[in-house]
Amino acid sequence: MSGELLIRGEIVTMDESRRVISDGAVVSVDGRIDFVGDGTEAVDRHPSATVLGGPSSIVTPGLINAHQHLTGDRLIRSCIPEDIDSDEAIFSWAVPVHAEHTADDDELAATLGAAEAVLNGVTTIIEAGTVARVDRVADALRNVGLRARIGRWGWDVDDAPHAAPTEEVLDRQREVLDLLPAGGLVEGGVTLVGHDLMSDALVSGAADLARERGAGMTMHISPHRRDPQSYLDRVGVRPIVHFDRLGVLGRHLLLAHAVHLDTAEAELIVRSESAVATCPWAYLRLAQGFQANHRHDWIRSNGGRLALGTDSENAGDAIDILRVASLLVGMIRDRSEDHLSMTSADGFALATVDGAEAVGLGGTVGSLEVGKRADIVIHDATRLELTPRGTDLVRQLVWASDGRSVVDVVVDGRVVVRDRRVVTVDLAPVAEAAVERQRFMLSRVGQP
Repeated sequence: MSGELLIRGEIVTMDESRRVISDGAVVSVDGRIDFVGDGTEAVDRHPSATVLGGPSSIVTPGLINAHQHLTGDRLIRSCIPEDIDSDEAIFSWAVPVHAEHTADDDELAATLGAAEAVLNGVTTIIEAGTVARVDRVADALRNVGLRARIGRWGWDVDDAPHAAPTEEVLDRQREVLDLLPAGGLVEGGVTLVGHDLMSDALVSGAADLARERGAGMTMHISPHRRDPQSYLDRVGVRPIVHFDRLGVLGRHLLLAHAVHLDTAEAELIVRSESAVATCPWAYLRLAQGFQANHRHDWIRSNGGRLALGTDSENAGDAIDILRVASLLVGMIRDRSEDHLSMTSADGFALATVDGAEAVGLGGTVGSLEVGKRADIVIHDATRLELTPRGTDLVRQLVWASDGRSVVDVVVDGRVVVRDRRVVTVDLAPVAEAAVERQRFMLSRVGQP
């Protein structure tokens, strides 16, 4: 389906006034939102449009996933044991699997991840920076119909898959930006692995490149205590302070995790307008001390930029942003013992309009407003978790529901999910191939 789409239902706009339109419609014309308002008026204005949704539908903006690994872990999903620490999980499992990936594996894994994402209402993903064959992953995302920003492995350490000297890594980043220009459905980004796995020259050069090209930049930092200690040992200050001194921080930068911060680091993130992608399911799964140490609620309440992520399939496991939203809100409310510290409305904003702003796409997606791209999710309000319909739709979506409520998904005006089925690709042979490749990957890390 393309051209004109008219989507009817109870519309959760997430616009500045947070309007909810009880018998409303959203109209997409050539991929852009042309109308948001009364359903009858929409039909009168667009009588020939293809109609989706109806009286039993809840219509929301597409959900934003600010941190997702699309290759590697996908083909050994939920296989990494829980009784090892994250370093062993990464370097004894994930990295060797990435080293064995062929170009076909990259496309296969990305196809599966993108399909799961759209089935759960996720329409935008910021890839975590661990893609080897960017062209093949971009093909997979376009085929499924997912909006994304992706990049290539960026680290200049010794003896690691896809590592290279500093200038070569930066050249690879430039190649990605040239291959996937800004403004496309799948665009390139400056991506580093991060942690303590990069030289000062690399992180400074990457930030300069992002600013020069107007591109987004992302990297991992401080999901656990080891990153701060490593920087203290090497340069005498904590990571965010060091990045500030190097001139790396700013609106171009999306920091993945940033859990183990001190007060000065949190203040620097807010002051510099850098953003943070929080992935709470991963921290709980990997026992990284999130509840005791994070300052994500402080960052947000002090005007900082925060978004939600799901991480890899051996950390967050499920590519379902509604699950992430409810978990984060619940943990913050419980830790603070303050029912006003964060609400479901805050969580849903992080999943939509605030998340889009944090990843640099606030003018493009995140809310249902005229002029924005038509990334739209239709939820089935007849499902038991949404029956009877509550007095606050956002509260019910966050606390009672998850991706299972999604029935139809539109990305950039294109229907990619219809009646809970991905309609853009045939997933049966993809799933079959993934099972076979899982056997191979496990054999390469010494598993039966």
